[in-house]
Amino acid sequence: MNLRKKLKLYVITDRRLRPEVESVKEALEGGATSIQLRIKNAPTREMIEIGKEIRKLTEEYDALYFVDDRLDVALATNADGVQLGSEDMPISIAKEIAPNLIIGASVYSLEEALQAEKEGADYLGAGSVFPTPTKKDVKIIGIEGLSRIVESVKIPVVAIGGIKHENVREVLKAGVDGIAVISAIMGAENVREATERMRKIIEEVIG
Repeated sequence: MNLRKKLKLYVITDRRLRPEVESVKEALEGGATSIQLRIKNAPTREMIEIGKEIRKLTEEYDALYFVDDRLDVALATNADGVQLGSEDMPISIAKEIAPNLIIGASVYSLEEALQAEKEGADYLGAGSVFPTPTKKDVKIIGIEGLSRIVESVKIPVVAIGGIKHENVREVLKAGVDGIAVISAIMGAENVREATERMRKIIEEVIG
C-alpha cells in the first residue's frame, strides 16, 4: 500500500452537515481515498456502530479509514489508523498499544510537525491553512507555513483547514501529499459531485 497515494483526498465526516454513513458512501463514489470518522460528544457505542459501517464501505472502495482522537474506537472498528491531536494520547503510547495502526498527527506549527515526526507519526495533518468554519480560534499557518512543514519532514503531509475547490490548487503546489476537507465536500449540495471535482483537480496538479 502506498500511503502517500491513499492520503490524496482525505474526507472528514461532520454530522452537523450530513449523516456519516450516507455521506461517506457518496464521497467514496466520488473518489475519496481516505475517510476519517470524526464525531464529537457521541456515545462510544454509537461511534463503534457507525465506524463498522464506514469500515465496510471503505473496504468496498479500497480507501483507508481513520478515526479522529479515539484509539479505542479505531481498534474496535478495525480502522486503518487514528488521527491524534496534541491533547490526545501521545503518539509513542498509541504506537505501543496498536503497532499496526497508521498514526496521523494534527500539527499547527513547524515545531509541532518536527516533534510529531520524531515521536513516530506516520503522516501529518497540517493546518489550518486558511480560516475554517469547522474550528473556531484555530491557528492559521497559511501556504507559507505549510510549505515550511513539507520541506522539513520526510513523512507525508496532508493539508487541512478552509480548503475549497477555489483554493486547492495553490495548496497542492506547496508540495503536500493530499488535502483533508470537511465543509467543501460534506457541506456541498451534492457530495459525490463535489468529491469528483476535488479529485479531478488533485489529479491534475499532483497526479
